[in-house]
Amino acid sequence: MNKAKRFLSVALCGLTAASLAACNGGGMREKYAEQSLAALYEKFEGDIERGTAEKPIKLHVLENDTAKASGYLKLLLDGFNEKYKEYNIIAVDANQDQYSDLAENGQYGYGPDVLYQANDMLMKYCTGKHITPLPVDKLDAYAQLPELAKTTYTYSYRNAEYFMGVGVNIQAPMMYYRKDLLPEDWQDKWDANGNGVPDMEEDMRAMYRFGAQRHTENSSNYGFMQSLFDPYFSCGYLFSYGAYVFGSNDTDTRDIGFAAGDAKLGAGIILQLAESMNSGCIDDSITVARESELASGAYFAVNNTQDMYGTMIDELAKVYKKRGMTDAQAKAAAAENIVAAPIPALPKSGDLKETEGELIDSVVMGGINGYAISSYTEYPKASLAFLNYATSHEMVVKRNEYLGVSPVREDSNQACTVQSDVAHMLFEMAEKGLIKIMPTIQGADQIWTPLRTAFVEIATDPYRESGKKFYAANGKCDYGALDALLRSVNTNIYNAIYTFGNK
Repeated sequence: MNKAKRFLSVALCGLTAASLAACNGGGMREKYAEQSLAALYEKFEGDIERGTAEKPIKLHVLENDTAKASGYLKLLLDGFNEKYKEYNIIAVDANQDQYSDLAENGQYGYGPDVLYQANDMLMKYCTGKHITPLPVDKLDAYAQLPELAKTTYTYSYRNAEYFMGVGVNIQAPMMYYRKDLLPEDWQDKWDANGNGVPDMEEDMRAMYRFGAQRHTENSSNYGFMQSLFDPYFSCGYLFSYGAYVFGSNDTDTRDIGFAAGDAKLGAGIILQLAESMNSGCIDDSITVARESELASGAYFAVNNTQDMYGTMIDELAKVYKKRGMTDAQAKAAAAENIVAAPIPALPKSGDLKETEGELIDSVVMGGINGYAISSYTEYPKASLAFLNYATSHEMVVKRNEYLGVSPVREDSNQACTVQSDVAHMLFEMAEKGLIKIMPTIQGADQIWTPLRTAFVEIATDPYRESGKKFYAANGKCDYGALDALLRSVNTNIYNAIYTFGNK
């Protein structure tokens, strides 16, 4: 059997587990590798399940809050329901928190049939068989997925590979800044290399100086802002200096690498950024205020993800409308003035106060959001129909239109109209190794709490009384203390995975 046929066969394995799980609360789920191929074809070949007028099939779909708020989820559900109304199939909002735990709720009948989440959230459900392998030959999007997306959603089990989810959009932290807040003389004073790009877009040291200047001129104004406690946004500073999550390409959870390389310099970057912000960087205060404060002009730049682009545009458009612009003018001006760029390069030395010296590219943590099918669904073929509809070229392009996300499908990536430059940029960053895709193996969910605790510690330090600071000494970073903190993160993650009964 060649590799392609073998992949298809093993990917099909286990799909009958979905119906068994639905009937038995997960207790009768069979092992994927033990299902017969004939039974699988019998299960998934043939007609889609049909409801009746009296009892339609109802699929519960878990989506994220941004999709709901933007109106995209309604568009998606309405379109699917119209297409499949002759089958008496209705897709509805699962009305659950976007971070609901399928493993906890699904086996009791409370989970969704189809769910959209980040790859690390979805793939953790492979252990325990809470999501079901997908039949590759029945996935309309499969041929358009790049290898990165296929690899991200591939699960190895008993020397076989299973395809578990269909990627929709690639996402990673980027910097969004207000072009109209640049100084009028920026080309003379803030473009040292004369390339027509503001220094603060390319060099975090310049951003650090510019933020200090803004704050001196107006104590309510800042430069680059983010909630530093959030590992998703702050891990990149460690990765940029050689840190990693797990060894052997994120497969060895005994090798934890948040202190590897010169990661302490990355921790020092977090400390220095905290000094340039306000105490809102310690918790989610900046995240909550991010879009509105960017619109007000208090923040020059923010660390944000692509799915919040529409919200940033809307908030800034409100400000412009108050100045007398029409709706159309305000939207156009907002789109013109919000610029997206990779997180600025960092000093190799780790010192944001220096004005010269070698720079290194910033690395960020990213993910691929996608759809998967619950093993507990009573309607696997109807769920597959919804998954195919939701990941179709038309709907992925619509998702870009409504949310500004960067499509994974290569045809949709080329056809998207909102943040199209960002969509292409993200793939270039991924190809260069500047996006670290979140790990998807068991144990990866144990990294967040120790990291968050450490980042809170670092971000709090500038706001401690003089003489009581833990990570700064004489106005400089105490790299010995920062290194010790990161090593404690490694230990705490290891203990969470192995010592306290998780392994």
